[in-house]
Amino acid sequence: MQRITFGTSGWRGIMCEDFIFENVKVVTQAIADNVKASGEARKGIIVGYDSRFMGESFAREAARVLTGAGITTYLCIRDTPTPVIAFEILRRGTAGAINFTASHNPPEYNGIKFSPSWGGPALPQTTTDIENRANEMAGEICYTECSIDEAMQKGLLVEIDPMQAYLEDLATKVDFAAIAKLGTIAVNPLYGTARGYLAEPLKAHGVKVVQMNANRDPYFGGFPPEPSEKYIQDFIRLVQQDPSISLGIATDGDADRFGIVDSDGSFIEPNYIIALLLDYLVRVKGMTGGVGRSVATSHLVDAVAKLHGIEVFETPVGFKFIGELISQDKIIIGGEESAGLTIKGHVPEKDGILACLLVAEMVAREGKPVRALLEQLYEKVGRYLTKRVNITLSPELEEVFPERIAATPAGFAGVSVKQKVTVDGNKFILEDGSWLLFRKSGTEPVVRLYAEASNEARLQALLEAGREFIVGKA
Repeated sequence: MQRITFGTSGWRGIMCEDFIFENVKVVTQAIADNVKASGEARKGIIVGYDSRFMGESFAREAARVLTGAGITTYLCIRDTPTPVIAFEILRRGTAGAINFTASHNPPEYNGIKFSPSWGGPALPQTTTDIENRANEMAGEICYTECSIDEAMQKGLLVEIDPMQAYLEDLATKVDFAAIAKLGTIAVNPLYGTARGYLAEPLKAHGVKVVQMNANRDPYFGGFPPEPSEKYIQDFIRLVQQDPSISLGIATDGDADRFGIVDSDGSFIEPNYIIALLLDYLVRVKGMTGGVGRSVATSHLVDAVAKLHGIEVFETPVGFKFIGELISQDKIIIGGEESAGLTIKGHVPEKDGILACLLVAEMVAREGKPVRALLEQLYEKVGRYLTKRVNITLSPELEEVFPERIAATPAGFAGVSVKQKVTVDGNKFILEDGSWLLFRKSGTEPVVRLYAEASNEARLQALLEAGREFIVGKA
């Protein structure tokens, strides 16, 4: 067995290579042992899966191991969104959930994500314990399996579908009556778990819906199931070609990320959506509290927070840290530039379904397209443009990278460094308010370079200066 390593959202691997039944059983047993050690095993564990190959089979094998360990297991009867599983943890009061998902990764991947009893993604101390337990079991038969029939007869296995309870709760947080006045909405679940969670509730509230990619396809149409501009060109064309469409909303494979397409077919970066929704939730819905964002997320969020006099919490990358702020009731909204967000009173997990519907509500109640709302916000707080690029390191550059990134340069692109932030990676804030962030990938020889500035020319200059800082002059 290859070493099990949990990243920002669980353990992921390529199916038939490291993601195989035997390894899944070992990791499941490690989770069972972790939950028993926490004293919460009597509460039971939910097991869910996304729309990838063999999701049901992996889930059933996990259920056999859990019930073999004497833990009551609530097994989802269909592929289920990650935020819905988080909701069900809290609703049922379980010890947590095992979710078979690789989120937005290509179809050859699958993964195990564990969420403990507070409903958010497991924090590092939990995942480290699970890692250690799993890796200590390598090569051993360390679990007892119970057949599905026997587990059901003993009352240890209960089949569930949490859809209806989640949708009923969602209706208390989203103004569907306002959305119904918007006109046609285009919906794209990207062949994933949001099928039935977006189009159907909208239709039930009188909204006209145009839908695409709404069948289950483990190949995800030949692309990673990521609602980014690169992978939803068919959806963008649909919105561009139909003048009746007021908004396009999309989710990723497990429905925890969102993608927004404006009425003219413009793709709106998640950074800007987080800031727009913060402003909307405070100004229109009267919500109070702080705001949480990852270190890589736009400071447009900070500008909106300053406008409304609220506190900003900057976190490492990984939604578990924002989820923790939600569970502590410290923030109105928390978000990441990678298209994850949630709000106060909701699950401490990113929810692409909720995000899409809140944007639809905002556009409907404000009576303007998303881009017009963004320009309106810029007039109040200034313009912020953000971009991320990946820099591939040669073996030589990878060897010297730690020493190079440890240095603090005098400045970038002619502007002095004002502050260095090391919450996650190395972030250099410049005198003019622009910034760069360098984060080394934990799985490949790649540095993720983020930059933000007030105009396109300045942004490109920063990206070039950042690249030069890492690889040297061309």
